[in-house]
This record gives sequence, C-alpha cells and structure tokens, in this order.
Amino acid sequence: MHASPAAPPSATRHLPGAPRSLGDVRGVTISAPGGPAKLTVSELPDQTPGPEELVLHVASAGVNRADLLQRAGKYPPPPGAPDWPGLEVSGTVALVGDAVTGWSVGDRAVALLDGGGYAEQVRVRASQVLPVPAGMDLVDAAALPEAACTVWSNLVDVGRLRPDEWLLVHGGSGGVGTIAVQVGAALGTRVAVTAGGRERADRCLALGASLAVDHRSEDFVAAVRDASDGRGADVVLDVVGAAYLERNVEVLATGGRLVVVGMQGGRRAELDLGRLLARRATVAGTTLRSRKPEEKAQIVHEVLTHVWPMVEDGRVRPVVHARVPLDEAALAHELLESGEVFGKVLLVP
Repeated sequence: MHASPAAPPSATRHLPGAPRSLGDVRGVTISAPGGPAKLTVSELPDQTPGPEELVLHVASAGVNRADLLQRAGKYPPPPGAPDWPGLEVSGTVALVGDAVTGWSVGDRAVALLDGGGYAEQVRVRASQVLPVPAGMDLVDAAALPEAACTVWSNLVDVGRLRPDEWLLVHGGSGGVGTIAVQVGAALGTRVAVTAGGRERADRCLALGASLAVDHRSEDFVAAVRDASDGRGADVVLDVVGAAYLERNVEVLATGGRLVVVGMQGGRRAELDLGRLLARRATVAGTTLRSRKPEEKAQIVHEVLTHVWPMVEDGRVRPVVHARVPLDEAALAHELLESGEVFGKVLLVP
C-alpha cells in the first residue's frame, strides 16, 4: 500500500545502494516560440531528487493544450518549473528523496507536474504522485493525472456538482472532456456534451453522456433546455471561454455554476449581469498549473480517494487517441491542433 500522496512524510530514510542521480537524459525542448517545428530533442540536466521528491523513469507523457500554448510563447511555466513542456507522466520510480516515505524504486506511478514531462526522466514532488490504478496499462495511465485532477477539482470543489443535477461539458471529446463525462456519470449526474461532428458526439454517449450535441450544426442551449424539461445545466465545464460566455449563462439553470477552465475561443467577452443575477448563477475561472504545491497535493489526495476507485472498477478509463514516439513530439502537437483527436495523445520515450 502507498501512503497518501498528500500526507507529510513521517520519517526520513535512504535507499541502500541507490544512486543519487541518473545522469543526463533526453527530452523535448522549445528552441524558440512558434509552431511544432520549434520542438527539439535535447540533452536535459541531471535529475537528482530533493528530499521530498521522486525521480521517475517515464513510460509515457500526456500532451495537453497548455503545452501548445507554452510552445507558442503564450503560457510560460510557473517559477521553478522546467522550461520544457509536459504536465503529466506515467512511469516507474527510479530514485527516492531522503524524506519520502511510501514509495520504493520500481513502483508504478503517475505524476501531476508543474512542467518537464516531455523527457525520459522527471523529478517531481512526492505529494503530486499517485500509484497506477490496479489493472491499468502503464503507458495509457499517463492520460489520467492532469485530466482527473482538473475534472475533480472543478466539478466537485468549485462546481459543487451533486447527483441528479445536469452537467454540460464542452469539448466532450477532448482529454479533459472524456474524463469529465465519465466522472459526471459515475457521480450520478445527467451529462450533456458538445463535440465537433455527429460521430464524435455519439462516441461521447458511449462514455456515459445522456445528451451529445454537435456544436457545428446544433444549438446546445436549446438542446440542453429541451432535454432537461426547461431546467438547463446546473454546472457547465467550459474549455472555450469568451466565444461561449453569453450562451453558457443562457443555458444555466437557476443557481447554476459556470466553471471556465480554458480559453480556446478567446479571453474577452461581455457578460450580461442582469441575466446572471436573474439566474442567481455563479461564474468561476480556474487553472491547475499555477496553484501552490499544497493545493495540488490536496487535489491529488482527493483524486486518489474519490476518482481512483472509479478507475479501478471500470467506471472511468483513459481514452487514448494515439501513442507517438518522443522524438516525434511535433507530430503529436500537430495532431492535437488538428481538432480531430478523441481523448489524449501520448508521447512515449
């Protein structure tokens, strides 16, 4: 059994014979802000863990839209994070910091990172590491940590989602969206999604959605209100941002909560406060990457407690569109930018 990732270490220890570093490793760096061609395979600095850190041999790294923004020069890493991209990995423990308990060399793990996941090895706070769920493929497990932490913290902590409510997930075919649909269904809510194209929308139904709207040809406000007998959505999880703000407020039920976690459709829009007040609604915006370490540790602990059982009993599973070699990171970014990905793209060293 692993100790709770969020719990403080209760003792310090050394691993007899374990090296204190593993030498230089390869990773994908950004040569200059720009397109996918700016991703370059480079030698990275020595990965030596601090007292409360682990080093993982990376089996797989998740590719996220935040990585695309970082590559374009629009989303710099937080202070102290590596300059190279990557917010989540799976792998095996290679080195254990002196103050870390509950982990041993060779353990299978996934990690939520501040950055640096596009590499053969990563260094990460032990409080942001989770065991690979029982029965889960090690490579595919990298599709879980960022999405699971984003979904749980925003649907439950911020959105206060409750059973029998209506949840609307925009981008239901994306990495976050596919997990949000499954977690929402597992929590006993009725899930509506938007996705681009009828085929992609219908695939969300197979994940547990009750209503799937093709945003290219259908009005999600009308569809959700009709399916909910005029009630609307109690919680909206939105990755679009400005382009959907007006309609998101319109689709909210009385007392509804709009949680914005992305800005794929822009960052500035007008908000009709009268409509917001009439619905007694709430608009919240959150990011995960810039949170303090103790906040991330708490979210990781909640995911271990509440989401990991859903994964282990099959109610939630990672949806992987493609596995791409680490050396072809540019192709992985092109895939994600194409808008045709269903689920996650993974980089495999």
